[in-house]
Amino acid sequence: MADADLQDVLRDYRAAFLRSLPRHNESALAIGYDLGRRAVTDRVSLLDLVQVHHVVLAEVLSDSPAADTGRVLQAASSFLVEVLSTFDMTHRALHTTPTTPDD
Repeated sequence: MADADLQDVLRDYRAAFLRSLPRHNESALAIGYDLGRRAVTDRVSLLDLVQVHHVVLAEVLSDSPAADTGRVLQAASSFLVEVLSTFDMTHRALHTTPTTPDD
């Protein structure tokens, strides 16, 4: 992925995570799911997406009081799971062998 494209993903991921952080609910997690779906459509690699997640998480943690670390880490974990859910569904669909009834 080109550096410019990765910077776009980083910008979008940062904005989505920061929007979801204070609300930590289903609608906030939906933001992560939508981001992940876009990433699959745009052919962003799983490795690039995880790297972006860690960059954003490090930024947020460095700007957060130590007392908020646990809350931020939990929110980041839930957000990442939502982002990666589309990758997981796609992976499962590609690697699922159709079964045929026994005759």
